[in-house]
Formats: sequence, C-alpha cells, structure tokens
Amino acid sequence: MAEHKSSGFDVAAHAPVPLWRDIRVIQVFAQIAFLISVIFFGYVLINNLLNNLDASRLTIDFGILDRPFGTMISEGTESFEPGESSNLLALWVGFKNTLRVVLVGLIGATILGVLLGVGRLSTNFLVRQVTVVYIEIFRNTPLLVQLYFIYRGMRLIVPRDLADSYKLPGPVYINRRAINYPQILGTDTAWIFYIAVIVGLAVGIGLWVWRLRVMDRTGAPARTLRWFVPVVIGFAAVGWLLAGDPFDVEYPELQALNFAGGSRFSAEYIALTVGLILYTAAFIADIVRAGIQAVPYGQIEAARAQGLGGGQTLRLIILPQALRLIIPPLGNQYLNLAKNSSLGIAIGFFDVYNVANVISNQTSQSVAVFAVMMIIYLGMSLTISLIMNAVNYQMRLRSR
Repeated sequence: MAEHKSSGFDVAAHAPVPLWRDIRVIQVFAQIAFLISVIFFGYVLINNLLNNLDASRLTIDFGILDRPFGTMISEGTESFEPGESSNLLALWVGFKNTLRVVLVGLIGATILGVLLGVGRLSTNFLVRQVTVVYIEIFRNTPLLVQLYFIYRGMRLIVPRDLADSYKLPGPVYINRRAINYPQILGTDTAWIFYIAVIVGLAVGIGLWVWRLRVMDRTGAPARTLRWFVPVVIGFAAVGWLLAGDPFDVEYPELQALNFAGGSRFSAEYIALTVGLILYTAAFIADIVRAGIQAVPYGQIEAARAQGLGGGQTLRLIILPQALRLIIPPLGNQYLNLAKNSSLGIAIGFFDVYNVANVISNQTSQSVAVFAVMMIIYLGMSLTISLIMNAVNYQMRLRSR
C-alpha cells in the first residue's frame, strides 16, 4: 500500500511555480515597471521644459520671491506695503485670504447642505419643492456665472457713496465697497484668557471622551454637552477675571475717502464666499439625501416604536448611520470648494491665485510662480483629505 501511494504521487503538480508565472512576482514587476515609466515620463517633460526655456533665453528663478510686490492688495493687508514688501509676503497675504474663504465656505456649505438634504426629504410639499428648485438651479449653472450674478447684484442693492452707507447696530456700515464692523483687539493680558480657554477645551474634550466610554461600558446616557460646555465656560470666565480686561474694541469711523479703524469684509470676499457656499451646498444636499435614504426604513420604524419624535429620530438614529456613507463623497466636495476658490480672480478678489498671477505678469517667471502655487494648493488639498480620512476612520462601523 505504501508503494502504491508513493507511485501515485504527482511530482510535477507540486513543483514550484516558475518566476515568470508567479502572480506575486508579476505584480511586483508591473509596479516597478510602472514607476520607472512615470519617472522617465516626468524626466522627459522636465527636460523638454528646460530645453525650451534655454532656447528662449529664459531661466527658472525662484529668487523673484524676494523682489518687491508693486501692486496694492485690497484684502488682508494690515502689514503689507506695496513696493516695499516682497512677493513672498504677497503670496502669504493671498494665502491667508484664500484660507478665510475656504474655512468659512466649508462651514457654511456643510450647514446649508445638511439643511437642504433634510428638506429634500421633507413631507412638507412647499419645503420639498423649494429645495428641489434650489438644488437644480445651483447644480446646473456654472459657478463663474453665479459669482458674477451675486457680485453684480450685491453692488446694485447697496449704496455707492460711503456717506450713504447702511448703518446697523454695532455700529456696522454696509456699502458697495465693503461691510465695515468693529474689530476686537487683544490687550497685553489677552494671553492669560487664551491659555485658560485652551486648558478648558482640553479638560472638556477629556470629559467628553470619558463620558462616551462610560456610555459604552454601562449604557447610561453620555450627556457630553452637559459636561463639556460648563467646563469650557468656567475656565474662560476664570481666564477673563485673571486677565482683567483682555480685549479692546476699535470702531470704524468715516473719514474723507474711506472708513478708518475697525475691520472689513470686502464686497469681493463676500461675493466669493457666498457663491461657494450656495454652489457647494447644492451638491452636499444630494449627498446627504442619498445617505439618509440608504438607512434601512426599519430603523425609522423602530425609533417611532420607541416613542422618538421626528427630530430625535433624525438626530439620534438616521444621521449617525448616514454619516458613514456621507463622509467619503463629502470630502470630494470640500476639495472642490477649496480649488474653486481660485475663481475669485474673476471678481477681483486677491487670493493666492490672483497674487501669483500678478507676480507672474510682473516677473515673467510663470513656471516658478505657478510651481509655488501648485505646492500651496496641493498642501491645502492634502490637509483636507487627511482630516476627512481621519473623520471617516473614526466613524467606521466597529464590531465587538
């Protein structure tokens, strides 16, 4: 019997797979070949660029960033002097302006998009139809057209002369150029208040995490806000008392040609930010709508059977489950908003793209300037992606 089994053993069937047929070797080889081809293709492109620049007697000079920027920037120029400040400082001012638009736009588009997505599924006929009309209009018209429409429309409905500015409590002045409002300035003791707030936030976050762990272990309600909010407010109040008077208020005043003092939101900034919010919110609304509809209807019926109202069902049952489907495509819309902010050049907003365009025209160093600008936008996009991936990781479905 032993000899029979030995004679039936197929040696060829158990022989090692040749390297040229091993799927793992083929995959590694294909990846290496693809990487080499990408590097070679990039080398060819860069070599052709350098040869063409040399033939045109042009060079790539990043030293132009130290040259003075000769154009007045109408936004975020508290420490900027045209003709004296460098191009690098001008890019920094433009980058800060871009961040102001992107951060406010992300928050505003998220809030409006969630409201529109919920309204799209409302049982109220009027709310549902108004939401549908809004989404269809803003999704199916170009953003550039919307920005022109908002910018020109704003300039038509507000006073042209500064003396005729609308005055709101504060005081806040609204005119064709900007919205001028009081500015809060920190005093020498403001750092005490800031430290107290930071410590309060750290303690509050720690209590928040602790309450969630208690809920997971015992099933008792976490009531995180009841712990978080009083702690933060308490530390802030202590910091305010220790600092004495940590802030001063500077009010805008109309002088001969313009407002002095206070701070301002330019018309270009408002138009660009509002346009990005309205446009992006229409896409976020459909993402939210799809995520809500993906939640099994049995979950809603179970919530109703437990006596939960419509708002409680949405907040406690539907949205937490829908977020796992909403967050990945939501990150794409955030990236689109950040990149679409470059359209501010069409209405004269001095963001980083507009500043880079001016530097390119003044120095004829388009390659160097736009290489820097690409790095800036790439860094901003990668930061947004990193944050959204971290949020998506935290929201993943965990199993015991």
